[in-house]
Amino acid sequence: MVRNASGRERQPEPGPEIVLDALADDAAQAIISELEEPMTASELSDACDIPLSTTYRKLELLTDAALLTETTEIRRDGQHTTRYSLAFDEVRVRLTENRSLSVEVEARDRGRDERLAQLWKEVQEET
Repeated sequence: MVRNASGRERQPEPGPEIVLDALADDAAQAIISELEEPMTASELSDACDIPLSTTYRKLELLTDAALLTETTEIRRDGQHTTRYSLAFDEVRVRLTENRSLSVEVEARDRGRDERLAQLWKEVQEET
């Protein structure tokens, strides 16, 4: 289960293989290292020296693994921008009693702006 800093559930946790595959990828690690503040795919591509098409694939991989969040910046000119930010503070891997791997992603507590952006994104997806 993915939990925010206050311990509340956010979304079902992806399987260990998805999280571990994302963390084992060199380009994905570069993206994680670069994300001190929210950035666009283009900004990340430039900062990490990764082709833009590869950057989009890695962003999807990291988002599916619940390691990144997407927020949409609404602009008056209609050219909305998607920014990516880290969605976790910690990832823990452990061996369960039945000898299988378990991964826990300690989610970051999002600020008011991030929560509003996520709400807006969900509204857009439903319409």
